[in-house]
Amino acid sequence: VQLQASGGGLVQAGGSLRLSCGASGRASGRILSNNAMGWFRQASGKEREFVASISWNGGNKSYGDSVKGRFTISRDRDKSMVYLQMDSLKPEDTAVYYCAADRSSMTVTQSSVRYWGQGTQVTVSS
Repeated sequence: VQLQASGGGLVQAGGSLRLSCGASGRASGRILSNNAMGWFRQASGKEREFVASISWNGGNKSYGDSVKGRFTISRDRDKSMVYLQMDSLKPEDTAVYYCAADRSSMTVTQSSVRYWGQGTQVTVSS
């Protein structure tokens, strides 16, 4: 299974971006339907940070403290896609964003990620 993240780019502070994550390969449809999915980010020189997680049916969502109230995670099981709507962006949101599929169905933790996407760069200018 390969995860592909897209939608990154350059945006001014206060702006919005929407990241998308799809999958390809054997069992990709099942992974994006039955597994918890999430987003992480890694800024230059820093450790990878949890951003958001969504359960297999979308009923359980969680967010990192730094993005609560500004970012929204969602998924479309019919299209096998996961999204991250990012609003009120700040320069400190600048990072490479990675989508991830967890081994579990309810939440994503960095230690239990089964598949990682390749990352998409988000740059927020001040």
